[in-house]
Amino acid sequence: MNQEQQLQEEYVKMLTRRHFLKDCTAGIGAAAFMGLASSPTSLNAADSNPLAPKKTHFAPTAKRVIYLHMCGSPSQLDLFDYKPLLQEKNMTDSPEFMYKGNKQLAFTKGVPKLLGSPYKFKKHGKSGAEISELLPHIATQADKIAIIKSLHTDQFNHAPAQLMLQTGSQVMGRPCMGSWLTYGLGSEANDLPAFVALVSGGKVPSAGKSIWGSGFLPSIYQGVQCRSKGDPVLYVKNPKGMTRKDRRRSIDAIQQLNKIQHEQVGDPETLTRIAQYEMAFKMQMSVPKVMDIKKEPQHIHDLYGTQPGKTSFANNCLLARRLLEQGTRFVQLYDWGWDNHGSSPGDGITDALPKKTKQTDKPVAALLQDLEQRGMLKDTLVIWGGEFGRTPFNEARNGSKVLGRDHHPNAFTMWMAGGGIKPGITYGKTDEYGYHITEDKVHVHDLQATILHCLGLDHEKLTYAFQGRDYRLTDIAGHRIKGILA
Repeated sequence: MNQEQQLQEEYVKMLTRRHFLKDCTAGIGAAAFMGLASSPTSLNAADSNPLAPKKTHFAPTAKRVIYLHMCGSPSQLDLFDYKPLLQEKNMTDSPEFMYKGNKQLAFTKGVPKLLGSPYKFKKHGKSGAEISELLPHIATQADKIAIIKSLHTDQFNHAPAQLMLQTGSQVMGRPCMGSWLTYGLGSEANDLPAFVALVSGGKVPSAGKSIWGSGFLPSIYQGVQCRSKGDPVLYVKNPKGMTRKDRRRSIDAIQQLNKIQHEQVGDPETLTRIAQYEMAFKMQMSVPKVMDIKKEPQHIHDLYGTQPGKTSFANNCLLARRLLEQGTRFVQLYDWGWDNHGSSPGDGITDALPKKTKQTDKPVAALLQDLEQRGMLKDTLVIWGGEFGRTPFNEARNGSKVLGRDHHPNAFTMWMAGGGIKPGITYGKTDEYGYHITEDKVHVHDLQATILHCLGLDHEKLTYAFQGRDYRLTDIAGHRIKGILA
């Protein structure tokens, strides 16, 4: 090969995409690293803490959150949204508008029969809130809560609706609400996670663990799943033969390597690794202590109905209070088992629903009482609800005789209490069937904007640059629900 051919080959090589990406100092790789270095989560020094407390956009009314998510979606028509007309027209044909051309019915076919609630409702407290006999304990707390009867969502299947509610999008890969709050506010806990997820009911949510994931945010902001039985966090213990002193030395060595890498590369994920190793070391001592509910006095166990050493929703409610006391900012409880289609025995609103309310009613009321007694409710935001609602008609899938309700995204009920929320009010209305919203519509993005507002964050300003644009929890929508703010 002569010199001219060699020069031509080198020139062609310089034009290839692989060579450009690999060797060009002003190429895409360098640009990517510069973008990372200038991202909102990047810090100047390798020893900086990405979980350091941050300033809010304005004065918050709440400092912390307990979010009680009833996975599968409880029937609002059997718990909070009483409809006398349904009782009157029970088992008569539904109006045509409910089913004809409706593409958001997951399983219902043909002409469904209207289904009145088999449960009695009474007015409670000074607010006069109508609450089902299935929730006698929560009913005693009626004057503490704001019941929102006019929520709606874009999704009518569980996983997409859970993602929409928790991450602002039906597509996986977005940060969840707890991650956004941790990113925006940092942490007040030195030896505990800022964001904890607790699961009961025997299964994780339909959307999986992604709904307490950090998505495209650095992984330091993801939720940590804790368990009320066995080791509270998997692998929290040292392996056999390794002392705590040995663990400290090994972490120090790893951290030195991480610091060197960050100085050379500037990737903020390196800072995440540094912070995570330190947090894991501290959690070995702090997490078992805070998760040990046996130390609570007997009157607290009686109040919640807790059973130390077991996995239960009641135990998780008490754990949530204990975590918040120690500085955890966001605790998400997921309780599986609220999907009452009536498709088979044990799956309906006359059998499965009463079992779930019996498991959860007392501990939820206890949580509100306990927080108030400790002076924490005034600055703790408590949220209860599912991912969508249930239909005002009986599903009767495949001719099932078990009473049950199909998915209904057009109208559902949630309630909120505590930090910055008006107590003892009912907000929004649905029509006489509970099918359409007639007053004060609330989209899930509005709910998200309101939660962020209570924590002192403007949902339009809490953004993160990713793939060429600024993302936020509420996507391009959302407004504060001013009518429920104190």
